[in-house]
Amino acid sequence: MEITDVKVIPVDDEKLKAFVSIVFDQCFVVTDIKIIHGPKGLFVSMPSKKRKDGTFKDIAHPLNNQMRQYLEEKVLSVYKQQLSAQTASTPGSSAGGSGGGAPPAAGGGSGAVPSGGSGTASGAGPDETSQAS
Repeated sequence: MEITDVKVIPVDDEKLKAFVSIVFDQCFVVTDIKIIHGPKGLFVSMPSKKRKDGTFKDIAHPLNNQMRQYLEEKVLSVYKQQLSAQTASTPGSSAGGSGGGAPPAAGGGSGAVPSGGSGTASGAGPDETSQAS
């Protein structure tokens, strides 16, 4: 199973950094994924719903560590590329400001492979990033 499209919608919040939707094999979408800045840095939070007892239960999530790592690397890579692009396009800003210690993903521009998604994020504006692989 491959992630064929990633859409990142940034959020201006202290902890919540972005909402993400991902497409698998150009035929299945998962939305309401979140990028959160926690005590150990950025992490990906899967979509969940609140139960009657106040706890949260994941609605969709990877079943093994290999898939979890693949998903996190792909999502965070697109997010960091988008941050780099925004920083570079902002007048008067210096590149390399808040990269989080990790260099941008190789391939330059909008990613190693041109985007060609299915337009899964509705209502998303020009801040949206898409990548297909």
